[in-house]
Amino acid sequence: MRIRTSTVTCALLCALAIAACGSSSSSSASHTSVAAATAAPGGGSSKSDTSAGTSTAAASGSSSSAPVIGFEGVPLEQGPLLAPASTTRDRPVDGISCDTREQLVYHIHSHLAVFYDGRLFAIPAGVGIPGAVQQQTPVGTIVGSGICLFWLHTHTTDGVIHIESPTRRIYTLGEFFDIWRQPLSSHRIAGLHGTVTAFVNGRPWKRSPRDIPLLPHEDIQLEIGEPAPPIVTVDWARTQL
Repeated sequence: MRIRTSTVTCALLCALAIAACGSSSSSSASHTSVAAATAAPGGGSSKSDTSAGTSTAAASGSSSSAPVIGFEGVPLEQGPLLAPASTTRDRPVDGISCDTREQLVYHIHSHLAVFYDGRLFAIPAGVGIPGAVQQQTPVGTIVGSGICLFWLHTHTTDGVIHIESPTRRIYTLGEFFDIWRQPLSSHRIAGLHGTVTAFVNGRPWKRSPRDIPLLPHEDIQLEIGEPAPPIVTVDWARTQL
């Protein structure tokens, strides 16, 4: 058994302390957040054992680059994109619709980190938002609009999955990948091949990674190969999510 240490936490970028893309009931919430973020300065943290700087650098296999804190208050994932967001299409998937407005009856957030041979692969902005309009800002790439929005989607490259549903129900990581139109199984993560090891909130997940439920403030980590990276966790209390 591999011994794990939970060393990754996330610092809030105070200049972007906005609740709009968190638990707001406004249908224009994410668009308001994006507008604010485009005018905001970049962020980062000093390096310590519990800082976003040390933890994110360790997770990405680099100890020299300080992280950028995204507009959601979570460090951006530093690594190549796992797959392009543009594979998302606007047709319903697994009974999940792509709507022209955000559905905020049930609005929660989960976090996903993916590693291959110890290297972090970033989840792109705009998954679940076909025709995504990308904005390059001091706090990273942000997507606030597109043709429509699926109930599962991402706005930036911080690994946060937004679950914004018209009804309260439990969605799965497999459904998120289906919307993305990328494969996920016990032996594949998008274009990465090999035996997949999964952790949910730091604990081993023994079933198919497709079955992992997307629950409020959940930390999901998928890995293929060695060396084993540290478990990535988000300090959700210090975000606006």
